[in-house]
Amino acid sequence: MNKDLEIMIMTASDLPTIPVVATKVMQLIESESATAEELARVVASDPAVAARVLKISNSSFYGCQRQIQTLSHAIVVLGFGTLKSLVVAASVKQVYQPYGLTEKMLWEHSFGAGLAARIIARETRLVSEEEAFLGGLFHDIGKIIMNTVDKTQYQSVMQRCFNDGLTFEEAERQVYSYTHSEVGGLVIKKWNFPDMLMRAVLKHHVLEFAEDEDSYQVNLTCVVGLANLLCHKVGIGIRETDDELDLMQTVPAKKLGLKEHHMDALLELFVEAYEKDKSFFN
Repeated sequence: MNKDLEIMIMTASDLPTIPVVATKVMQLIESESATAEELARVVASDPAVAARVLKISNSSFYGCQRQIQTLSHAIVVLGFGTLKSLVVAASVKQVYQPYGLTEKMLWEHSFGAGLAARIIARETRLVSEEEAFLGGLFHDIGKIIMNTVDKTQYQSVMQRCFNDGLTFEEAERQVYSYTHSEVGGLVIKKWNFPDMLMRAVLKHHVLEFAEDEDSYQVNLTCVVGLANLLCHKVGIGIRETDDELDLMQTVPAKKLGLKEHHMDALLELFVEAYEKDKSFFN
């Protein structure tokens, strides 16, 4: 990883931070002695996050049969693990401010990838649904940080993509000495998320693993990588669909051992869920 970039990210005081309520919720849940009432009080301390948590918890994404109307009810019905990822999702939207077209597309792509990753995790049972969701949600957080730090420089990458037909990664290498994956991994580290999540974000494009790499880490990274590709295939958060993309020939599909009928089913489930639930996440 780029050492100069690491120093810049870890010491920068003007980067977006994960909202306090998300940090407190993560600490409470990890303490293992938290009660539903304590968690509800912490979430309620940020009314905007609390409102978004209730809104998202009523999406079909979480499959509740009847409407959830209070935070305590959401915690009891959904469980602490799900609540953590839900609070993070509700909180991290604030990082995407001001909310112009670039930020809107990045947010749609990010929550789309979170949704896709959770569906892949649920269907394959290879990794935790909540870890997969957070990995998908954060996989491109580096882009929003780069856009926040220097909008003009970031827009020059976007222009190369649209005008010259380059992939984002190709355009990125012409403008920066580092990648959005590196920035994202370091920001995840700075926000004190687990190393496994940081590595999934860092490697979601490269997808190269050591022979002795932890198998769960490989699976999580591949789930996040495939979630990103599903979004590209159907054009979520990007300008157009990638009709030429053969998902079955990708590294994540091969590493996860997916067959064509699995992939077709995943794509169908994802598109249906995204269309049904996108309004809950905006």
